[in-house]
Amino acid sequence: MEPNTILAALGAMAIFIIGYLILDSGQNTGQKRVNAIGAKNKAVKSSLFSFMKIDDSSSRRKMIESSLHELEQDQKDKQKKKKSLRAKLLQADLKTSPQTFTIISAVIGIVTGGLCLFLGLAPHISIGIGFALGFGFPRWILNAIIGRRQKKFTAHFADAMDIIVRGVRTGLPLGDCLRIIAHESPEPVRGEFAKLVEAESVGVPIDLCIERMHERMPLAEVNFFGTVLNIQRSTGGNLGESLSNLSKVLRERKLLREKIKAMSAEAKTSAIIIGVLPPGVMIMVSMSSPDYMMDLYTTKTGQTNLMISAAMMVMGILVMRKMINFKF
Repeated sequence: MEPNTILAALGAMAIFIIGYLILDSGQNTGQKRVNAIGAKNKAVKSSLFSFMKIDDSSSRRKMIESSLHELEQDQKDKQKKKKSLRAKLLQADLKTSPQTFTIISAVIGIVTGGLCLFLGLAPHISIGIGFALGFGFPRWILNAIIGRRQKKFTAHFADAMDIIVRGVRTGLPLGDCLRIIAHESPEPVRGEFAKLVEAESVGVPIDLCIERMHERMPLAEVNFFGTVLNIQRSTGGNLGESLSNLSKVLRERKLLREKIKAMSAEAKTSAIIIGVLPPGVMIMVSMSSPDYMMDLYTTKTGQTNLMISAAMMVMGILVMRKMINFKF
């Protein structure tokens, strides 16, 4: 391999590493705080005055620690399952199996790489393009389907809560209210509640039905709904009032989401313009004056600069995306 190509690859790798360190260290704020508290507790235990503490090795303490450890491990397993390919296909409501999806992705990558080789590109560039399109493009489409489905569900979920509130206040049982939602609400709320009603009709407990709904639709709104029903079932109380408050909270969250979207629209537009302008100008100059840009595509120095510039553009777009995306 040419020295310039090796230098370009090392430069692109260094840019990606620096950008990854700038974006995130792999942990969110809550996890960092938990780790900081754990480190502080460890420091206290190993301090000079640790011998003054009472050694509590009772069975109750061990039982609590064991329960907490099992709960933490269960939460980690659930998070891993949510990010798996099978879970994403379930969230997108696709009947495709993970094996079929992987085969489709591999076929797209092989066809794209072979087409690039046929057009005369270098083998390593063709392999990189084939891998990027075969691995990234189908998953990008899958994530887009999941995002669009979750937005539709969130938009109509508060109306479903209002149906339950009105039904409960008029004397209808909860099961009949859920059936009304399963027949009258728009998709995907109708489909999700239809699966919930079907599972409940064969004897599955309501809390397990909502847990399965949360697996298909991993949203905070579904988690709130399950929490309200579990609390009402265990402690009693006015279900209509609780769900009315939940509906109010959901509508306020929706209003906050729209407000954040409106406030960040200018920054998103600026980021799109900044990200599209350099490659757009390069394409237009290549079409109007191909001889002027030919050295950038044919010479080793031009290809090296092109690879480094592409890596810097990708990292810049990721940084801007990190700055304008808000989680609440």
